Amino acid sequence: MAANPICDAKNIHHTAIAVKDLDASIQFYQATFGAIPGSIAIIEDQEVRAVLLSMGHSNLELIEPTSETSGVARFIEKRGEGIHHVCFEVANINNQLKLLEEAGITLIDKESRPGLSGMIGFIHPKSSGGVLIELTEPRDTP
Repeated sequence: MAANPICDAKNIHHTAIAVKDLDASIQFYQATFGAIPGSIAIIEDQEVRAVLLSMGHSNLELIEPTSETSGVARFIEKRGEGIHHVCFEVANINNQLKLLEEAGITLIDKESRPGLSGMIGFIHPKSSGGVLIELTEPRDTP
C-alpha cells in the first residue's frame, strides 16, 4: 500500500452492472443470491434507471439505459451487458477530486454531482487502465 495515497478511499461501495432489463436483473439477483433491492431511481442526467442491491456488506448497482443514445446504451451496444464501473466510498468528495486532478489524473467530473448513492464523481478510464471509476460520498441514512 502506498504510504500516502492520493485519494483516501474508505472501501469499495459498489460494482455497477449495465443491463438491458432492470426488472429481470433484479429478479435474478434476488432469486439467485438473496440480494435486497433498494428503490429504483431514474437518474435523468445519466439517462438510466438504477437500483442498489444490498448483499451482506456489499452492494451491486444495476443500471439500465433509458435512451438509445445514453452512455450506458452505447456501452451495452459495444461491449454487451456486464460490469460498467467500480465505485469507491470517500469522505469530502470535492476535495478528493481536487487532489486527483492536481496529481494529473484525468477526471470526467471536476465537481461532484448527485447520483444514486449520494454525491458522485468519475475518473476517466484512460487514467485507470481502462476501468471507469466512480467516487461517492454517500448520503447519511437513518
